[in-house]
Amino acid sequence: MPDFAFLLMVIVFSLTVVLMLWRPFGMNETVPTFIGAVIIILAGIVPLSDLSEIYQIISGAAFTILSTIVMSIVLESVGFFRWIAYNLVNRAQGSGIRLFVYVNILCFLTTLFFNNDGSILITTPIIIHITSLLQLKRRQKIPYLISGAITATVSSAPIAVSNIANLIALKIVGLDLNSYVNMMFIPSMLGIIVITTLIYFYYRKDIPSKISTQKLYLTGNVSNLYKHPLAIPSSLSTHEVDWKMFRICISIVIFVRAGFFILTPFGVPMEALAIGGAVALIAVRWVKSKKGITDIVKRTPWHIFLFAFGMYVLVYGLHNIGLSHFLTLHLKEYVDSSLLNGIFVSGLLLTVLSNILNNLPAVMIGTLAVVDMGLDPHTLQVAYLAIVLGSDVGALLTPIGTLATLIWMFILRSNNIHISWKEYMKLTFFVIPAGLFVSLIALYLWNGFIL
Repeated sequence: MPDFAFLLMVIVFSLTVVLMLWRPFGMNETVPTFIGAVIIILAGIVPLSDLSEIYQIISGAAFTILSTIVMSIVLESVGFFRWIAYNLVNRAQGSGIRLFVYVNILCFLTTLFFNNDGSILITTPIIIHITSLLQLKRRQKIPYLISGAITATVSSAPIAVSNIANLIALKIVGLDLNSYVNMMFIPSMLGIIVITTLIYFYYRKDIPSKISTQKLYLTGNVSNLYKHPLAIPSSLSTHEVDWKMFRICISIVIFVRAGFFILTPFGVPMEALAIGGAVALIAVRWVKSKKGITDIVKRTPWHIFLFAFGMYVLVYGLHNIGLSHFLTLHLKEYVDSSLLNGIFVSGLLLTVLSNILNNLPAVMIGTLAVVDMGLDPHTLQVAYLAIVLGSDVGALLTPIGTLATLIWMFILRSNNIHISWKEYMKLTFFVIPAGLFVSLIALYLWNGFIL
């Protein structure tokens, strides 16, 4: 690759990442990513012949993520998340510790049913409104907000469909969804348990032992207090939920998620199931309430497809100027020496790259690098799973490590809640290394056990 092309690629990628994270004037992260991709294509660093291959890699994942977000919007419009918020506080029965547990369970399940970014968008407003209505002090709110965000993000590791980066790379290493879950669920769950337990002990003095819920039941319609489109009135009474429509919609969601694992082995495309589920939910809502799709069109982040496409073009550019070859050349000996070494080298590499570059480009660079190492299929797949742990868990060390964390901080600022990088990283440097270490060790032991 000529020196000019190498220099141009480095400059364009660096500026793209800076603008994507800085977002001057409220710029959407898709804008610099797409412009950078266009520059790289015009410069010939990524030839036109590669574009169809890139489209094939990202299209299914992007359509799946978009469809699950559409499904979440429909469920929110029929009262699903308002019902969750009401019951979350009700079941806590005045215990702040019990509320902490339920908040983390909510974030975990929301990520499993939708995806990590969608989970942040759904659960963060719920947590903000609950802690505000309970009139908790700032130091009492922080444990719920930070633990919820971290749990929502790391919970994308157990199943591949909860993270667009996991889905995109899945095809490259030859893993299907069922194999991924079989090899990854137990190791990642152990890491999640370690992380949430450590967060509890870190904040145990700030989590109130008793909370007063009386004010929630005395409050009338408080929806005017909420500015976020996914705002959840915690004083919701049960008659505000259309339970018949609620049950139909939940049944559709469960069928779609089950279909990912049951039907895809028979050749049914994952994106077809996701799109079908989204269309079914929209149709049910229209039949039952005559609501159109205007709110869905406005609130669905269609730019995700362009963002994924642009970012992958940039990663291909880095690959073409030799970054993945450089990593392959210098790390192959360590990754191939033993399975344990391969797991830790891959996981730690992606932790570093994710916290510098953001985990979406990092997981793609790491995957391309290990693919080029010529590893046997099992070692390749386990190394990829370690990459996922680095990008989904290790990336949480800094706020720029994941797009979900950036979205979370944006929502907090919009609600006048300020958490500094220092405050965030004091926690993450205490809990994330331990959770990552346990997950990587468990990945090695578990895959030795199931073989």
